[in-house]
Amino acid sequence: MDDKKFVKEIQSKEEDYSRWYLDIVKKADLMDYGPVKGTMIIKPYGYAIWEHMQKDLDQKIKDTGHENAYFPLLIPESFLKKEMSHVEGFAPEVAWVTRGGNEELEEPLVIRPTSETIIGDSMSKWIQSYRDLPLLLNQWANVVRWEKVTKPFLRTSEFLWQEGHTAHATYEEAEEETLQMLEVYRTFVEETLAMPVIVGRKTENEKFAGAEHTYSIEGLMSDGKALQAGTSHNLGQNFSKVFDIQFSDKDNKLQYVYTTSWGSSTRMIGGLIMTHSDDRGLKLPPKVAPIQVVIIPILRGDKEMVKNKAQEIAQQLKQLGVRVKVDDREEMTPGWKFNEYEMRGVPIRIELGPKDIEKEQFVMARRDTGEKEFLPLSEIANIPAKLEQIQQDMFNKAKEFMHTHTFEANTIEEMKEQFFKERGFIKSSWCGDIACLDKIKEETGATARNIPFEQREGHGKCVCCGKEASTTVFFARAY
Repeated sequence: MDDKKFVKEIQSKEEDYSRWYLDIVKKADLMDYGPVKGTMIIKPYGYAIWEHMQKDLDQKIKDTGHENAYFPLLIPESFLKKEMSHVEGFAPEVAWVTRGGNEELEEPLVIRPTSETIIGDSMSKWIQSYRDLPLLLNQWANVVRWEKVTKPFLRTSEFLWQEGHTAHATYEEAEEETLQMLEVYRTFVEETLAMPVIVGRKTENEKFAGAEHTYSIEGLMSDGKALQAGTSHNLGQNFSKVFDIQFSDKDNKLQYVYTTSWGSSTRMIGGLIMTHSDDRGLKLPPKVAPIQVVIIPILRGDKEMVKNKAQEIAQQLKQLGVRVKVDDREEMTPGWKFNEYEMRGVPIRIELGPKDIEKEQFVMARRDTGEKEFLPLSEIANIPAKLEQIQQDMFNKAKEFMHTHTFEANTIEEMKEQFFKERGFIKSSWCGDIACLDKIKEETGATARNIPFEQREGHGKCVCCGKEASTTVFFARAY
């Protein structure tokens, strides 16, 4: 197969970003489309990426004292209706089960879009006393939201995620939990996925249905659109009063608990793709790459000797904790293999031929930069350090992109002009009136991503109405 033709199978991201993204998820063998519209099949390579993400995040969640549990997929309609703002927020996306076998169900069931209601019901049974608090739960599960417009990983009718649910004795403890888990997400996304984010609080019109307030981390994709990369919600007593989650305090008085919820999903795989990848395919941060190093023997001359040396190097790398693969198939050319593993985003490629072995060297190619260098075989021991460097370099590059694509606008006209020239985050001042956010969305297509924790001194005038502003907000067009 011609090497250039292989690369041309991916649409240029400059010419058609959406097509480029779809080409990558298919050509890199991450997924296939399910038989039901809006669903996807996560193929082994895509699922391996998710497993590495899941393993890392799961440990971070457990390190903060949370325990994993599992709750039913089916939720009674009456549960959802108890919290009306919650049901109104999810009503357009809910999938229903109305028959069981050959019989109509007495009460329709909801396929969970999220689990606040069913977990709230359980909490009301499990929590009796202040000694039962805090209750710190996490669930790894699938959820269904009947989306009209879908895109693999970014927005599908069924997706995988984790959802945390906790109960606390005081509002302050719940708030501390909400912010703690937001920081867990920031650390995970920035350090594991190499995606820089803006951390802050959602505006009232963008918060989770049923929450007192919502916090989020927002990433910037390579097309200048934002991606919500994780959310954490302080639910106050909204759900505890509906589901009667009460406890006896130290004075033996009944009090309602304060609850939180927080979640992150497989859309982060989409975020990975759009943050780092290029026209040659995936670029994976080493921490989540299923294959961190691929060794490609150049099979000329004494083929067995080259194969044996490749396996020897692979064993050495495995002992160093590196996820490594040797591709010694003879029916594929080295050039075809180079393209194949570039497409799959493998961070390091090692090329090894008879002349290299003779000179006690190997060729190392980095997927992130495309750089190739000849290194002595003794440098194999330094491959883990090189993977760490690649991880950091990928984060730094994405951070620089965010920095150079964060703009300021003082009026809606300036905002429109900027989006016409180049998309990105737009930092602007806001008076606090939701009507202004609605107008900005209507005229520019941008939404308030969040109110960053790092507020600038002196807010000036509102970007929309020109009145005195009270808040700095990050705006962007978003996925």
